[in-house]
Amino acid sequence: MGNTVSAAEIAASQIVNPNAPPSYHYAHHHHVQNYQHFQGEIPPECPMHAQNKPKLSLGSECPVGGASGDINPLNMMGPANQSPAPGQPFPLSTDRQTSSIPKAIVKEGESPFWVYPSPQMFWNAMLRKGWRWKDEDISPKDMNDIIKIHNANNEQAWQEVLKWEALHADECLHPRLKSFGGKASEYSPRARIRWLMGYELPFDRHDWIVDRCGKDVRYVIDYYDGGSVDDKYKFALLDVRPAMDSFDNVWDRMKVCWWRWFYSDE
Repeated sequence: MGNTVSAAEIAASQIVNPNAPPSYHYAHHHHVQNYQHFQGEIPPECPMHAQNKPKLSLGSECPVGGASGDINPLNMMGPANQSPAPGQPFPLSTDRQTSSIPKAIVKEGESPFWVYPSPQMFWNAMLRKGWRWKDEDISPKDMNDIIKIHNANNEQAWQEVLKWEALHADECLHPRLKSFGGKASEYSPRARIRWLMGYELPFDRHDWIVDRCGKDVRYVIDYYDGGSVDDKYKFALLDVRPAMDSFDNVWDRMKVCWWRWFYSDE
């Protein structure tokens, strides 16, 4: 599922460097990205950016797509790769957690809910992106914690989507996630405006397509560094809202803005 190798990089940095300030984790994340860019290897982001294939040709599932072979157009991911990577220093679990996020398209024999990657799949995906695990003092427990962070952020994003979808409960009681894609290098207009005002840019962005009982609705999710990981494995600050690509979405955002301005206690 969709969040994020970028989120995992910051989370992994926090796990293996727990005493470092938040600015270190954010800078470390961007250092990795800049180093990879300098090397000429631009690994695929989660899960859509696969213009340039990395040398390591391991299959993967979310958080990084773009594996060679059959690509699922709903999440731009290749077949799940549960095999240990060459030189992997320790075994990792292949167990996968089923999310609470319902699928809009369910094939025969599939779960009606999206399924998160296993620690082994996540490891392989991170290798595909260019992450240098050997440079970090990381353990199987750290990988399990990273998976929990990944899953918690996706669950949080879906709950935020449902708050918006509640505005349309009269027309659809059971919205479902149809597809998703990562756009980490494409900052949203809102993120750019915030940056011009002096705020940090998000470290990742995802676009989710929600099936509102037959109507496709696009949501934009910006992920911001929220500091240390809490006891519920949350660390990212999420900015979730419908994309301003239809009249209904614009109207929803205008209504919510009005309500927040006049009725919020914050």
